[in-house]
Amino acid sequence: MSVLTSPYRPSADAPEEGRHASATLAAAVLGFFVITLDATIVNVALPSIREALGGGITGLQWVVDGYTLMFAALLLSAGVLSDRIGARRALAGGLTLFVIASLACGLASSLGVLVAARVVQGLGAAVTMPTSMALVRHAFPDPVARARAVGVWAMGGAAASVAGPVLGGLLSLASWRMIFWINLPVGVITLLLLSRAPHSPVRPAPFDWIGQVTAVMAMGGLTFAAIEAGEAGLGAPQVLSALIVAVAACAVFVAAQAKGAHPMVPPELFRSATVVIATAIGFAFMVGFYGLPFLFSLSFQQQHGLSALGAGLAFGPMMLLSACLTPFSAWIVERTGPRPPIIAGLALIAAGSLTLALVPTSAPVWVSALLLVPVGMGGPLVMPPTTALLLEHVPAHQAGTAGGVFNTSRQVGGALAVAVFGALISASGGFEHGLHVSLAVAAAIAVLAALAASRMTARRASQPS
Repeated sequence: MSVLTSPYRPSADAPEEGRHASATLAAAVLGFFVITLDATIVNVALPSIREALGGGITGLQWVVDGYTLMFAALLLSAGVLSDRIGARRALAGGLTLFVIASLACGLASSLGVLVAARVVQGLGAAVTMPTSMALVRHAFPDPVARARAVGVWAMGGAAASVAGPVLGGLLSLASWRMIFWINLPVGVITLLLLSRAPHSPVRPAPFDWIGQVTAVMAMGGLTFAAIEAGEAGLGAPQVLSALIVAVAACAVFVAAQAKGAHPMVPPELFRSATVVIATAIGFAFMVGFYGLPFLFSLSFQQQHGLSALGAGLAFGPMMLLSACLTPFSAWIVERTGPRPPIIAGLALIAAGSLTLALVPTSAPVWVSALLLVPVGMGGPLVMPPTTALLLEHVPAHQAGTAGGVFNTSRQVGGALAVAVFGALISASGGFEHGLHVSLAVAAAIAVLAALAASRMTARRASQPS
């Protein structure tokens, strides 16, 4: 189904509503596509960026994590913004900010400017993702049509994940700046489509300022400490100071959520062990699925001398098979239940990571490319059933909050993976040693998540009357 074709079939007397629904869906899909693309397209261009702007592994980590960190930190509050000003207006504002920041990324004259622009990109992406989903919900009141629309929306993210590495390599042949400028025409088209979407409903929604500020401080402090520890060491003053800030901010955040009148993360959400485990699985999954492409983008180019395009093509089997397996995820769950595919997917990630850890960096590129395939196959086996189990164990009125917490845990997992793995490969042991240790860590985390998944249940939470 084309992203420009609405799954909602309007009656003959409502052609205008049908056109509005089609435009709304197209805008939502393109918005989700472009922010997901920006998380996957950058990795293969990192060596080119370092060659042009300077800096070591630490600087490259911030190019990736500046985006991911702000994305994660503001995701919890983005839903509130959507409610307060309307999904259409919030999406337009987030996407406009994202496009402007993309232009600034492409024009960056130094690594510091690029990182700052990436942070602003992450802010725009944090608003765009949940509001694009809310926009689809408002545009399709019929449950059947909405389910189809959500499926089309989700394919936007899947397509971006597959296209990111190869498209990044192709654009880098001209200039690494093109990987950011490609967002401009896509963003403009999305905003034009959005102008045809109907206005979204608004409602008063309280904002948890203490929770939001402390969340940014906690995530930022922890990520900064992990990145800087690679070069400065764990005992460095800036690393210890960042850890102290992270711990203090985390303590204030927990207290604010427990005692606040309108917490971003209601404590009762975690009374279900399955909700806690699902959130941990989201974190563990992204450690492998986000951290390994970061590692091997550098390995393929620095250790094997591949071009950016060659590195992108090396990720092709991993991403392509992941996309091909995605449509069968629901079919598998229907026949086996949710736990077996979750455990199998995490086991594949662990097996792929551990096997890669045993392969020397002198091995041919095709060996690593094939061993990355199990990691890619883990995605469609783990994420859809984990999301379904999560939503089964929360009341309907907390589904949006639970989704925000789940996606935040995923983004934090990706950000910390880049931070820690980057620190390991830049440590005194050398690139190969750091690569193998990082892969062993990813495998261990996936194994622990698989063991935790075995304790998840399929019992539904009671719904409020």
